Amino acid sequence: MSVLVVGSIAFDDIETPSGRAKGVLGGAACYFSLAASYFAPVRAVGVVGSDFPDAHLEFLRAHGVDTQGIYRSEGSTFRWGGRYRESLNERDTLFTDLGVFDGFNPDLPEAYHDSEYVFLANIHPSLQLRVLEQAHAPRFTAMDTMDFWIEGAREELERTLARVDGLVINDQEARQLTGERNLVRAVGAIRSLGPRIVIIKRGEHGALLFDQEGIFSAPAFPLREIQDPTGAGDSFAGGFVGALAREGKLDSGALRRAVIYGSVLASFCVECFGLDRFRELESQQIEERFAHFRALTTF
Repeated sequence: MSVLVVGSIAFDDIETPSGRAKGVLGGAACYFSLAASYFAPVRAVGVVGSDFPDAHLEFLRAHGVDTQGIYRSEGSTFRWGGRYRESLNERDTLFTDLGVFDGFNPDLPEAYHDSEYVFLANIHPSLQLRVLEQAHAPRFTAMDTMDFWIEGAREELERTLARVDGLVINDQEARQLTGERNLVRAVGAIRSLGPRIVIIKRGEHGALLFDQEGIFSAPAFPLREIQDPTGAGDSFAGGFVGALAREGKLDSGALRRAVIYGSVLASFCVECFGLDRFRELESQQIEERFAHFRALTTF
């Protein structure tokens, strides 16, 4: 089952209480692709500048990610810098330089039109809708969004929400989108806009899945040390969609197992700066941590 992701590819400067990393490979499309690649073939769509090393593309391809949808444009690759506070729950953006990402207008390669699982990472909702219009009857579609689009592109966001099966969003964004402080009521309002499946990301407190069978709560995996939380949400989404694609089912049991796999991939992501944990992560380690999750939540 093929998985398609459309989103940002970036160079990140990251500061956390554990240290610093400068110019590391990042972006939602990369985190998602690498996490999903442990479960299913991945097709990535994004744009990079003339300064983007071929070695980064080779890294993605070594994980089975199809990169023919990553376009190179004259100019600089998207760059972002952020500093995390002591709790790691809050961060300050130090700079954002969109570079060639500012003119990103995704066109899917012909070979990608039949992708069965589609994830629309955090880009302008009109671009997300453009991707959906190019996909030929996917089995499952999901999207991410952020406060900037909720406030500044509400009409386009609602049009896109009406077209997807699932929304992955954090608790603050869910409240902002709906005006509801109570998360259960907020999710009810979101589902009335279109998505039948809503996942609420809650950082160190785990994730909540709302589907046709009710509510499922998954904890975050307890770790002794967190190096860098950047990309954890996109890694969660990659693990979630990838696991669904591998299983080939969309029933409540498959969705719940996929949420745990998403949590597993997010837990590995935060153990190193940037994408470094995926350079050595093996499928056996993922299955072992999945088993630990099962033990953690059984009573």
